Amino acid sequence: MKRALLSGIFIAIISAQVAYSTERSKVHVMKIDGSINPAVASMISSSIETARDERSELLIIQINTPGGLLASTRAIVSDILESEIPVAVYVSPSGSSSTSAGVFITLAGHIAAMSPGTNMGAAHPVGMGGDADTVMIEKALSDAAAFIRTIAEHRDRNVEWAEKAVRQSLSVTESEALRDNIIDLIANDIDDLLTTIDGWEIETKRETRVLSTENAEIIILEMNWQQRFLNLISDPNIVYILMMVGFAGIMFEIYNPGAIFPGVIGVISLILAFYSLHTLPVNYAGIALIAFAIILFLLEIKVPSYGILTIGGIVSLLLGSIMLVDPDSALEYARISWTVIIPVTFFITAFFLFAISLGIRAQLRKPATGNEGIIGSYGEALEVLDPTGEIRVWGERWIAESFSGIIKKGERVKVVGVDNMKLKVEKTE
Repeated sequence: MKRALLSGIFIAIISAQVAYSTERSKVHVMKIDGSINPAVASMISSSIETARDERSELLIIQINTPGGLLASTRAIVSDILESEIPVAVYVSPSGSSSTSAGVFITLAGHIAAMSPGTNMGAAHPVGMGGDADTVMIEKALSDAAAFIRTIAEHRDRNVEWAEKAVRQSLSVTESEALRDNIIDLIANDIDDLLTTIDGWEIETKRETRVLSTENAEIIILEMNWQQRFLNLISDPNIVYILMMVGFAGIMFEIYNPGAIFPGVIGVISLILAFYSLHTLPVNYAGIALIAFAIILFLLEIKVPSYGILTIGGIVSLLLGSIMLVDPDSALEYARISWTVIIPVTFFITAFFLFAISLGIRAQLRKPATGNEGIIGSYGEALEVLDPTGEIRVWGERWIAESFSGIIKKGERVKVVGVDNMKLKVEKTE
C-alpha cells in the first residue's frame, strides 16, 4: 500500500514537471509612442512587475519617442537595471526614432534592438524652465553625460558614442548602431527579434537566464485608466486648453461672485495644467503674458479705454500662447498647434468681450431698486392729493406730494422725485 502511494506521488511529480516543461513561454510587450513622462515611467514600472509575477521570459519595450523628462527617464532606467527579468528595448517600427531620453532607455535594456529604417541619438539635455545660465547648463550636461556613461559601461556598450550623443547630439542609423556596438541586433519585427535572441544568456539583477523565446506567447500590456489620463494631460495642446479654461473660470467667478461652478472648474483645470507644465519646456514669459491679458480684459470693464485695453489683451494673449512652450526646445512633440492657439484665443477674447458688454450694460441700466429705482414708476392715487396724500406704487402705500395741482382719488400718477420718504408725483394719462 505504501509503495503504491509513493509510486503515485512520483508519477504526479514527473507529470507536473513534464507539463511545465512543455508549457509555452510568455513574452510581454508594451509600447511607448510619444514623450517620456511620469505616466510612461509608471507604466514601465508596473509592466516589469506584471511580467515578473507572470513568470515571463522577457519584457519588450517597443519605443518610438522624441524624448522627455530626465527625471522620468532616471526612474525608468533604474527600474530596468534593477529588473529581475530580462528587458529588451526595441526601436520600432520602421521610421521610428529613439532620441533624447529614449537613448538612455535603449542603452539600459538587457537587449537593445532596432528595426530597419530607424535612428537613435541626439541626447543633449533640454532646459525645461526657460533660459538657464551657462553654469547651470554645464552642470546639467555633465550630469547627463555621467549618467549615460554609467549605463553604457554597465551594459558593455559604446561609452564614447554614448557621451558624444549627450555632449554633441550625435545620431546614428540602425546599421551604424550595430556596427559601433551601440545595440545588439537589428530585427524586422517582434517575431524576428524573439527568434534571434532565443537561447541567449542574459544576466539579470539576481541570476543568469537562458532565453526561450521562439514561438513564445506574446502578451500586450496597455496603460491603465490613470496612466492614460496622466499621459493625455501631458500633451502640450491639452495643457494649453486646460490653462485657458482655468483662467477663464476663475476670472468669471471673480467678476460674478457666487456662480461657484466656473470657479470650481477653473481651479481644477489650473491644477491639472500646472501638474502637466513641469513635463514641458515652459517659457514663463508666456504664462505671464497670458495672465496679463486676462487682467487687461478685466480692467476693460472698469476703465473707459475705448478698446485699447481689449486690443492689448488680445495681443498679449496671442503672444503668450505662442511663447508658452519654449520655441528653442529640441523636443518636436513639445509644440502647441496653431489649430489650437487660434480657436482658443478667439474663444477667450469673445468670452471676455461678452462679459465686458454685460458689465457696460449693467452700468448704463436704470436702477431697479432704492430711491433712484422708483423714479419714473407709475402708481394710483388712493385719496385726493391736495397737495399731499397716499398713493400706491409697486404694490406699496407711499405718502406723495403733487406737483401738478389737485389729483383725484383713483387717478394715475407718475413718480418724478423722492424727498426722504415722500414721493414727488404728477398726474398722467
